[in-house]
Amino acid sequence: MRRILLFVAGIIVGGLGIAIWSHWPLSGTHAHLETATGGVAKAETEDHGTERIALSDEQIRDAGITLAPVAGGTLKRHFLAPGSLIPDADHIGRVSVRVLATVAELRKRLGDNVEKGEIVAVIESREVADAKSQYLAARLTNDLQQTLYNKQKTLVESRAMSENEFLRAQLNANDARIKLDGARQKLFALGLSESEIADLPNQPPENLREQYLRAPISGRVSERRVDLGGLIGREGQESELFVIVNLDDIWVDLAVSPEDIAAVREDGLVTIRAIGSDDEAVARVIFVSPLLDRETRNARVIATLPNRDHRWRPGTFVTAEVPLGGEPSKVIVSKKALQTVKGSATVFVRNADGFEARQVRTGREDDDDIEIVNGLAPGETIAVANTFTLKAELEKAEAEHGHD
Repeated sequence: MRRILLFVAGIIVGGLGIAIWSHWPLSGTHAHLETATGGVAKAETEDHGTERIALSDEQIRDAGITLAPVAGGTLKRHFLAPGSLIPDADHIGRVSVRVLATVAELRKRLGDNVEKGEIVAVIESREVADAKSQYLAARLTNDLQQTLYNKQKTLVESRAMSENEFLRAQLNANDARIKLDGARQKLFALGLSESEIADLPNQPPENLREQYLRAPISGRVSERRVDLGGLIGREGQESELFVIVNLDDIWVDLAVSPEDIAAVREDGLVTIRAIGSDDEAVARVIFVSPLLDRETRNARVIATLPNRDHRWRPGTFVTAEVPLGGEPSKVIVSKKALQTVKGSATVFVRNADGFEARQVRTGREDDDDIEIVNGLAPGETIAVANTFTLKAELEKAEAEHGHD
């Protein structure tokens, strides 16, 4: 009888042990996250479905999880517009002539840097020689007539000559001065400077046919259109020798669709990105065309881009990010803070023990941030970096709970 009682007792104790082992742990599902310090994080699912992750401040720091307060703001919404880089029209200079001439000397080559006023070429022209000769003759005549006028002015004051003779001398002096001014203006029109005109009486006669051509702006020679000894100049039109471009500033020529053109404002800023590279810069809109192109039905927009290091080159295809105005939102978070858990958008809200995985409803978004319509309030603190670590912890806890 005693053996029977001991056998029954052993069966009862063994059954209780199996039951206790099969229902461990009793407090819920646990998962483990090894941090850089060897600490352990615990994820729990409460009866009402709220998922929490127990994590100390030290574990949060070692896991590289960044925290930030929830706040409102305005999304940086934008649209993209294609375009290309072109030289700034205000920084293009052309070295040209209006006379029939021969190229006697070219002092600059393609790609050379030039300064404003620097001599870039020398031409020889009969028209230039004639204009200089006329000026020198008019200068001599004027000097003579002015001298005669001054002498006769003294004579008429002493009544040594008639008033009519004095008036005739005055007329001749005025006529000589007018002809001299006309000859000087002709030289200015040909491109001679004030100092060159003043130095003409000191020049040898064989140099009268020469004319120095100077750079109108500082920059770099981008085109050379003549050869040494070539004949240049045609009646009524200019003939260009060089094209000089200053690339310290450059234009961005954009094509904007009619649907988006209303959002573009002059003096507004746009972000320029080169196609096929990581180059990026900010340009300022200086012109929005009131007309649409007949063929493309797009509006032309010009933005100016600083280019002091000359890394942007004309002809480069670019994309412009044009910002759009938007209504402010009460809650905006970084997209990095958002994770998809069980098919729902989830953020991790900091609490006293660690984090609470909270499902939220999202709204509008831009490249970096997203609007939270429901589920999150301003002032709460959330994880904004390395949130994938917290998501992995929840998934691990869920897997272990399923096995149990």
